[in-house]
Amino acid sequence: MAARKPKVIVTRKLPGPVETRMRELFDAELNVTDEPFSRAQLGDALGRADVLAPTITDKIDAALLEKAGPKLKLIANFGVGVDHIDVAAANAKGIAVTNTPGVLTEDTADLTMALIMAVARRIVEGANVTQAGDFHGWTPTWMMGHRITGKRLGIIGMGRIGQAVARRARAFGLQIHYHNRKPVSPRIAEELEATYWESLDQMMARMDIVSVHSPHTPATYHLLSARRLRLLQPHAILINTARGEIIDETALAELLKEGAIAGAGLDVFEHEPKINPKLLGLPNAVLLPHLGSATIEGRIDMGEKVIINIRTWMDGHKPPDRVIPSMM
Repeated sequence: MAARKPKVIVTRKLPGPVETRMRELFDAELNVTDEPFSRAQLGDALGRADVLAPTITDKIDAALLEKAGPKLKLIANFGVGVDHIDVAAANAKGIAVTNTPGVLTEDTADLTMALIMAVARRIVEGANVTQAGDFHGWTPTWMMGHRITGKRLGIIGMGRIGQAVARRARAFGLQIHYHNRKPVSPRIAEELEATYWESLDQMMARMDIVSVHSPHTPATYHLLSARRLRLLQPHAILINTARGEIIDETALAELLKEGAIAGAGLDVFEHEPKINPKLLGLPNAVLLPHLGSATIEGRIDMGEKVIINIRTWMDGHKPPDRVIPSMM
């Protein structure tokens, strides 16, 4: 007799190949409409599933985890960030939590460089003018941006993605600086010719471009506060492809409106999918709809990571991408 397939409830629509493979391997309940689960639907899923496969749009807190049924032993998150899941509460109930690290590194680093170029060279602003039929010919002083070659890039968070951004940035002639909980290894620092700043304040005040690549934790909430944002130079550009909660968006919008900094490129927002209305319509802000991992290859790789974590758990082994509270 074939072994019982675990009940896996998937909260959002995933790429076709991933869903097909899940149906082959598991008793998979898919979300064909792609409508985000309500809190009641999440509670119901937690009560029925052996494995829940949520995404960043699903807030799974301690109160909701009280609805978990006795069968639920794994929350296999489709995504790297797990700040939407109370990992400690899940672990206390004997529920493992996994994520999908590594597979989004190159895609997010690519998008970070795209935002740097878009803001510095006013690409979106120029494209909008052209699409509106308002381009009336080249002039020597119109739509001027900034060269990035030779500028200083300050990276906040020198993990996988921060390092991938640094490698790309070096190819563009940028000088690499970074702030991290601790310096990277001498080998990596030498490869990237990177300067370490123990003081984030001192680094912020000296950079031409600052790019955020830290996780969202209680310690990084509004890490870039109103006070710290004021340290940026008037010609500086701020990029965020990490988590919206890291930046005080209202303070950033005020700086952009005043022209106190040159521009910002944001792919993430503090209250997604809502965007701070003060950011909307600012010509020096490039706002993207959370496209960091939005490549076909990246999303399929994420799904394969989810499947590997579930299969490993099914086989009675520790999933390779288990997240524990001490990592948060």
